[in-house]
Amino acid sequence: MNKKTIKDIDIKGKRVFIRVDFNVPIKNGAITDDTRIRGALPTIRYAIDEGARVILASHLGRPLKDKKKAEEKGTPYDPAKYRLKPVAEKLAEYLGKAVGFADDCVGAEVEAEVAGLADGDVLLLENLRLHADEEKNGEDFCRQLAALADVYVNDAFGTAHRAHASTEGITKFVQPAVAGLLMEKELNFLGKALNDPERPFVAILGGAKVSDKIPVIESLIERKVDKLLIGGAMAYTFFKANGYTVGKSLVEDEMMPKALEIEEKAKAAGVELILPTDHQVVDSYDPLHSRKTIPVEFTNTGLIGLDIGTETIEIFKRALEGAKTIVWNGPMGMFEEKPFDEGTVAIARAVADATDAGAVSIVGGGDSVAAVNQSGLDDKISHISTGGGATLEFLAGDVLPGVAALNDK
Repeated sequence: MNKKTIKDIDIKGKRVFIRVDFNVPIKNGAITDDTRIRGALPTIRYAIDEGARVILASHLGRPLKDKKKAEEKGTPYDPAKYRLKPVAEKLAEYLGKAVGFADDCVGAEVEAEVAGLADGDVLLLENLRLHADEEKNGEDFCRQLAALADVYVNDAFGTAHRAHASTEGITKFVQPAVAGLLMEKELNFLGKALNDPERPFVAILGGAKVSDKIPVIESLIERKVDKLLIGGAMAYTFFKANGYTVGKSLVEDEMMPKALEIEEKAKAAGVELILPTDHQVVDSYDPLHSRKTIPVEFTNTGLIGLDIGTETIEIFKRALEGAKTIVWNGPMGMFEEKPFDEGTVAIARAVADATDAGAVSIVGGGDSVAAVNQSGLDDKISHISTGGGATLEFLAGDVLPGVAALNDK
């Protein structure tokens, strides 16, 4: 972590613009998962305690894209779904103090509200993505955001892979630009895992598509992960490439040559690549009553694989024994549909057990994190990453624009 943080600068009495990630699920006006809000609390509390005038900014969903889709399809569009007011109320509960709320994120009225802040006050701006120029990184919009601030802090690792106005463009007009405490934590954990991991180093990758994970797989092999465990639907591309019948399981046919190339690279690098040996399947003609666990090689043309099997779970558990660094991204099956969450939940428990035994564990990606949280294991994991795409791009060795824009130490 070679970037300056909020603790490296003087913020007393200053207008501190903190880009947070409050992109949380909201149903009927109620927040259903406040993990991201809780993740930002250390930075916000630090800024309050130091006497800063705190301006918080976040996106929520994709309001303009969703509005356009609704108009094209003639379906209803509910703008209330994209308002951050419920977040201000939840944040006030956690902080134990009033949190102001601005009806927009730029403009004369917002500037007046910011000018009225006293030391230690907190103001949350309305959804940045209600303005098209946020994602376009429009210069005029960057300048309007910058007009609200003396200091810029990025604590939104989950959006750091996007060069948007509030993550990258604003830093051209506000200095200093530094990392928040959550951003610092993310970069420390992921940076160590990538550049100086304690060994044995085991990576577990799941999810639907090999294509989404290729840069990460190649980066991990190049950096000599000791074991690479692959589950989820992406495993079927490897199976089909090796001549197995996979039935109607999800496969990316165009990626089969790449899957074989990855196997060769792993072998040449001395990386143990471990694929499932059995899986839970259903018959495509009778999916409700046909669930069974079979060896992968016994799959026939009518079957669909939806989760790893019990033998694979045991193999993956054994692969984690003695591990000192574990990185996990992506579910082992169709996690959102019970009972096909069983493999993912079992891996969550295995990662927690390995952490208890001395491993440093990092879990990222929506479904993997959800499995950890739903199993009540979140306090058993060393670090739960708030980034999905950002975590993957970081592990792939890519430069994240939102991090590159911050001041070096």
